[in-house]
Amino acid sequence: MHSIPEPPPSIPMRPSRWFLRGMAGAAAVPGFVLMVTFVGFGGLLHDLAFPIGAGLLSTLLVWALPAQVILVGGLAAGTSLPALALAVCLSGVRLLPMVVSVMPLMRGPRPRLWSELLCAHFVAVTMWVEGFRLLPKVPAEGRPAYACGLGMGLVSMSMAGTAFGFYLTNALPGPLAVALLLLTPISFTILLVRNAKQVVDWLAIGLGTAIMPLAAGAPGGLDLFWAGVGGGTLAFLIDRYRPRAAA
Repeated sequence: MHSIPEPPPSIPMRPSRWFLRGMAGAAAVPGFVLMVTFVGFGGLLHDLAFPIGAGLLSTLLVWALPAQVILVGGLAAGTSLPALALAVCLSGVRLLPMVVSVMPLMRGPRPRLWSELLCAHFVAVTMWVEGFRLLPKVPAEGRPAYACGLGMGLVSMSMAGTAFGFYLTNALPGPLAVALLLLTPISFTILLVRNAKQVVDWLAIGLGTAIMPLAAGAPGGLDLFWAGVGGGTLAFLIDRYRPRAAA
């Protein structure tokens, strides 16, 4: 009898292929919502007579819309650079819990510091939500390259939206340009509800929403940070110590 030949082992894809797949993954509904949001940011740059080159560079390097609005508005108002730098840094603190929670999905089988730092730079609201949705489907060896591609795709779309809003701002009514800045938080809330599967997820959403009015006006603009960390921590503790039904 002839033995059945074993199938050849699968050949792992190169990191460049995973990077391109990540960029393609950015072209989804959350990515386009983010792009439209940055159209409003481009209109803000035009209204403040802020150079488009510097605005695009802020999207690439800062990559956090609230911090970018603080940066641009502060420069236009003549705020001192040390105070402005501190305000931008405090605004970015809200992203720390997101980086900590999604980073395990971005690490490959052999963690590399430079790769993790690059992946961490791309973590923002949309990247955080899409990372939890897409990265579990990617093999471990391809995750760092895929995450970088996904982040670079989102940044590229945001830069395109910034340029579009800057040059076509005269065609947009002022209230509409401002309203576009609210699309990302609205989309983020919808995606959170859509991705909630366990009791602890719903507890975190509910408790965070309840804490938000109490945290409003927190020093340094950290109201969202305290609401998110407080609601998530309380949800974790309640879920951990609540009585479980007997199997």
